[in-house]
Amino acid sequence: MSHHHIICSNVSFSYDKSFEILHEISFTAGHDDAIGLIGANGVGKSTLLRILVGLEMEFTGEVSIGEIKVTKKTLPRVREKIGYVFQDSENQLFMPTVYEDIAFAPRNYGLDSDQVEERVRHALDLIDIDYLKNKQPYKMSGGEKKLAAIATILAMTPDVILMDEPTIALDPRNRRRLINILNNLDHIKIIASHDLDMVLETCNRVILMSEGKIIADGETREILTNRELLEANGLELPFCLQGETGVSYKPSVPHTHIHL
Repeated sequence: MSHHHIICSNVSFSYDKSFEILHEISFTAGHDDAIGLIGANGVGKSTLLRILVGLEMEFTGEVSIGEIKVTKKTLPRVREKIGYVFQDSENQLFMPTVYEDIAFAPRNYGLDSDQVEERVRHALDLIDIDYLKNKQPYKMSGGEKKLAAIATILAMTPDVILMDEPTIALDPRNRRRLINILNNLDHIKIIASHDLDMVLETCNRVILMSEGKIIADGETREILTNRELLEANGLELPFCLQGETGVSYKPSVPHTHIHL
């Protein structure tokens, strides 16, 4: 059995044949990985997440989640193993109450009422949002919606959690709360974000993308302290490192895949 839970091999994707969004993306992820997926706007981060969870199927190459190859036929099995937290939480909250939103997927997968209740209770406890369970989503703040959206994913007890810009629009208190939650979740995580300070705190590995390709894949601090590499690919050092002495000025090769 492979020790890699995610295998992405030579994946390319185009919305139309005139412009390639992703070009021969290859990486693996194992059980100890919390990966920050970084890069400037438009480099294909969100598209890659959508391919991993089976929302975009017209790709070339191969993707496997938990040794299940991602195809249209295997999507129900794949989505039992992988959860996707959308950038806009309102895309995931559509039921009358938070409880009903969290219960939706377990019910949809045929669990009995006791199992559903257990899953909902577990998710509410993990995120510590029992106080929100009877609340209507449209009456909640952006931070509360984000936490509720994460709980809907945890209710399916996935092995892998994908998140697209999870700290966007969060105030400092809810951003800190989210970081603490991420650090306490025992899941494989892939987090696409421009919030490099959050990535530095929550991820042990970073994949840097540019122009639809993987430019660097390595230990978080090695990449996020490399000013030359980040600036060559449209990014800046994390705010917390910008006044720090001793950050790396290693020459970068912006269009070469390097492993640090």
